[in-house]
Amino acid sequence: MRHYTTGDLNKQVGDVTDAASREPVVLTKHRKPRFVLMSYEHYERLRTGGDTRKARRASDMPDEHRELFGAEIDRLARGEGYGDEP
Repeated sequence: MRHYTTGDLNKQVGDVTDAASREPVVLTKHRKPRFVLMSYEHYERLRTGGDTRKARRASDMPDEHRELFGAEIDRLARGEGYGDEP
C-alpha cells in the first residue's frame, strides 16, 4: 500500500487519486497514518461484503485465462513489469 503525506495530496492530487483508483493509499500527517483514500467501488465492496473474488486452482482456469496467466508469469520472470508503475 502506497503512502502519501497530506501535503502530497494538496500538491499532487492527480497522482494521489490515480494511485487510490488502483488500490487504497494511506495519507499520513506528522509521519503518522491518519486516513485511507480508496476508490468508491473498493469502498462499496468493503461496505457490502460484495467482493466476488474467489481462489481457484490454475488447472481449473479456462484455457484462454491460463494462456494469459502464463504469459504474464513469463514476463515477470524476464524481469519486466517491476518498477514500471509511477
